[in-house]
Amino acid sequence: MRARQAFEAARRRLEAAGVEDAAFDAAALVQTQAGEGWRWQDPALDEAALARLEELTARRAAREPLQYILSRWPFLDFELAVGPGVLCPRADTELLVEEGAKRLAGKSSPAVLDLCAGSGCVGLGVKRLCPGAHVTCLEKSPEAFRYLEQNAASALPGFDEARPAAACVLGDVFGYQRQLAPESLDLVLSNPPYVTDGEMEQLAPEVRREPAMALRADHEGLAFYEHIAPAYLPALRPGGWLAVEIGWRQGAAVQAVFRAAGYEDVACIPDLEGRDRVVTGRKPENET
Repeated sequence: MRARQAFEAARRRLEAAGVEDAAFDAAALVQTQAGEGWRWQDPALDEAALARLEELTARRAAREPLQYILSRWPFLDFELAVGPGVLCPRADTELLVEEGAKRLAGKSSPAVLDLCAGSGCVGLGVKRLCPGAHVTCLEKSPEAFRYLEQNAASALPGFDEARPAAACVLGDVFGYQRQLAPESLDLVLSNPPYVTDGEMEQLAPEVRREPAMALRADHEGLAFYEHIAPAYLPALRPGGWLAVEIGWRQGAAVQAVFRAAGYEDVACIPDLEGRDRVVTGRKPENET
């Protein structure tokens, strides 16, 4: 069977299974067996390749996340190792990284902390855009932490296990602030859990295969923001920034949390679809 024929068969199967972007996913699966140029080269696939493609297609039809099946996923201009137990990197989160990097402009060696780091996409993304940054990534889940360590050692060029791109810490965001020196950070970022109980029931089958602890939060999805904003303020230097990803309905509530905690210049930045996606706030230069 030729690659294009295999693609059509895979696409039809994924469509029948209700996969939202069946053509994209089928193309990605075919590429694993036929190579990047399969669309114009249309190579013949041998029995082993077809059997492997059948296995991968069956997993996707069962609504396993494509990211887990491929074991790697692009973020900004690099790739991250992903798999069961870690939240899949999403394009929306690139906005958090970009906004955080903007707030480090003019700093030669800023100290950055990524809370609820997961795969490390946020902290490593900042390191990619601000090579001089000293980045620490905090993650609670041992399953996710192994991907974090792997990515810190291999996702960015020039780094390895002996010299990772970020310091990886296995710990809990609800207590880690006690280990930080006052006024030691220039930027704190987080893409924390923020999905409400009601929203959890409506998630797509693929998302339900991702770790619930990386998705769900108490108090209508606000629990992590309500802790992070006040608890990590003392660790920020005067003029330092906190930036978080939010659910698209949470802009007003999270901005209110920031203001109540004492941040200034609080703002909500929309994503490319115009939905609230990132909230930022600055620690006052002179606290009274």
